[in-house]
Amino acid sequence: MASSNQQGNQGGNQDKSSGGEKSGTSNRGFASMDPERQREIASQGGKAAHESGNAHEFTSEEAREAGSKGGKAAHEKGNAHEFTPEEARKAGRKGGEAGGGSNRSGNR
Repeated sequence: MASSNQQGNQGGNQDKSSGGEKSGTSNRGFASMDPERQREIASQGGKAAHESGNAHEFTSEEAREAGSKGGKAAHEKGNAHEFTPEEARKAGRKGGEAGGGSNRSGNR
């Protein structure tokens, strides 16, 4: 009897997947969700991890190391953004403004 139920369930799953909008893909699971729904679920998981004390909190040194690794990997793959001189100036100004900018402005 169990084997006939298994066959019935398998047939049911096949019918659902073949009748879906995307051919050859499943409409189940995290990867099949739209990006906004994925972000919502991931955000909930992150908040829960922080509330329970299980989330990893990077030290500034760990964050610096991780960022460096990511930048090196992107450059090796050839998909890192190469700043133009003007973009670099804008980014520098924006960073200075965000940091308060009082260090140099008081000396002028």
